[in-house]
Amino acid sequence: MHNLITDIAGIGVGNADDRRLASGVTTIVFDRPVIASGLSLGGAPGSRDLLLLDPGRTVQTVDAFVLAGGSAFGLDAAGGVQSGLRADGRGLALGPARIPIVPGAILMDLLNGGDKDWGLHAPYRDLGYEAYRAARPGAFALGTVGAGTGATTVNLKGGLGSASSETAAGFRVGALVAVNAMGSVTVGDSPHFWASALEDAAEFGGLGLPRPVSRDALSLAIKGGTTTATTIGVIATDATLTKQQAYRLSIMAHDGFARAIHPAHLPFDGDTVLSAATGEKPSPDDLAFAEICLEAMRTMARAIARGVYEAETLPQRGALPSWKDRFAKGQSISQSDGNL
Repeated sequence: MHNLITDIAGIGVGNADDRRLASGVTTIVFDRPVIASGLSLGGAPGSRDLLLLDPGRTVQTVDAFVLAGGSAFGLDAAGGVQSGLRADGRGLALGPARIPIVPGAILMDLLNGGDKDWGLHAPYRDLGYEAYRAARPGAFALGTVGAGTGATTVNLKGGLGSASSETAAGFRVGALVAVNAMGSVTVGDSPHFWASALEDAAEFGGLGLPRPVSRDALSLAIKGGTTTATTIGVIATDATLTKQQAYRLSIMAHDGFARAIHPAHLPFDGDTVLSAATGEKPSPDDLAFAEICLEAMRTMARAIARGVYEAETLPQRGALPSWKDRFAKGQSISQSDGNL
């Protein structure tokens, strides 16, 4: 196990990015069509085919998901993934036609200092195709890669994060997220993560929560000026679920946003979760499904913290520092209070 969403059989992840552009694309490709749903709770979302994922809509399965930078320009990335899937004979069969179903979500990274002067056509369709061709099972990089390349939080570099877990009944849950939060993933100016109470095996530093949490850390601290935020993610399980249950899974993963980001789901962000059930294992009973929902919350929160913890500072002038550049390089961090 890699502590990644690809610990679930039948899922491959591919990344494509451009450091000069300071943006990129992440694709999540399923070996076969899977039951899927999703939900946006942010006030300013950008997505493709999100309405199709509503439990009341007809289409039940998808072939892939796409997470992309580039704001609305990044919606082109799904077209590149569709091209790759179609070339490989994948897609919903309607007579002789095959239509790959590729919902996606985008984040706003246009103001992060990268070179966005791309001419007539934005590069995201090509990046989407490249990410599709790179999709593999097993290990993949986290941090400043793929859709997390240009991501930021209010005070630190954001990035691509992932985590996995297993329930008592043996169902596996995995999360993948591009953390471009309006608020903070760490507790005030300390190195401690809001998600620390949910951490596994020091996967993002093992610092725990500061004792006590200062009142200043609980005050509002968000990106100002033009909106440059949105955290977008995928939650998946190997259980056999209905579309309604997959929708519930996305709701529970949003609880992970709330546990890891202070604050989440603002009027100015587009916080969105896409969900999938691969059906490799049987349908859970009510208690087992509740455990899957709990792990959806916990695993997403852990993935968010890992995305910031693993990020690298971009080379652009004035770029926000990464967590490791600010807190970890050659410095000793107190486990109790976060003092350096």
